[in-house]
Amino acid sequence: MGGVCSAMPVPLGEEQLPEGADEQLSTGDQTLELSGRQLKTLPVSVCALAERLHKLYISSNGLRELPEELNLLDNLRILALDFNKLEEVPEALCHLPRLSRLYLGGNRLQDLPPYFEQLQSLRCLWIEKNYLQQFPRVLLRLRGLKSLQMGDNRLRGLPQDLPTAMTGLRGLWLYGNRFEEFPLVLLRMSLLEILDLDRNKIVNFPSLCHLENLRLFSFDHNPAKAPPAVSDKVTLVGEGAQEVMAERAEKEQRLKEEEELQSQEPLHSILKNSSSLGAGESFSALDGPDNDMADFEEDPEEFEEELNFEDDEET
Repeated sequence: MGGVCSAMPVPLGEEQLPEGADEQLSTGDQTLELSGRQLKTLPVSVCALAERLHKLYISSNGLRELPEELNLLDNLRILALDFNKLEEVPEALCHLPRLSRLYLGGNRLQDLPPYFEQLQSLRCLWIEKNYLQQFPRVLLRLRGLKSLQMGDNRLRGLPQDLPTAMTGLRGLWLYGNRFEEFPLVLLRMSLLEILDLDRNKIVNFPSLCHLENLRLFSFDHNPAKAPPAVSDKVTLVGEGAQEVMAERAEKEQRLKEEEELQSQEPLHSILKNSSSLGAGESFSALDGPDNDMADFEEDPEEFEEELNFEDDEET
């Protein structure tokens, strides 16, 4: 099986752990940081740490394969394999039942294997800086995925069933690909909160105002001449975005000032009416048509308290 070590296996527990590993694990953090160690492969002894290991970082090692025993790490939650030399995803990796975050960026992947769908606990996947020319359809079977980082690949389009298949997706990074048109399928991704399309070749953007959950949209370094229309809740990143955000802030300030003025008008009206009472007039001039003059005559203090309370409600 490609991507898996084929050398003679070393019995678990007999191979020494990498230098400093015991010290790291002694902290109780259940984390092992082995990045940048120039490892040729992951030591099998690490795979014997199933009960103690939740986070494993082996980035930037130039790894081309992983041991089959990797699937013994069934308590692993986070696995960082970015910036190695993997040409395919080892099957052993896809048998990690609790894996929720997987970092595969900066490798040599051209696709994802069918058994990748077994990673049903996966919530965050980073596969940026690979050689993906098409959106891997196996991802459509990961309904729990919330964050998908696919920047700096070679994508030109997206599958039409993306919105119905990946209903849990909240963040999608597609910067640095080869989109020449805005993928219209994204207009049906109503639950997206973050969308990044930097550094593509998109000339026109459609209105995104109907994407009510969108909070951040990045469109920088595209040939589009104007920012897309978005709701006032969306932060824009790109050429012309600063002006749009400034105009929005000014508009919000004007609306706030208008609301403050309107809230003061009822009080000013009451004070004006009170000051215009003649010498022979009583507070009965402020009574509504349903009030009885006898209420004031029987208990003037209680009547005045009720009036003040009503004024407070109006203001």
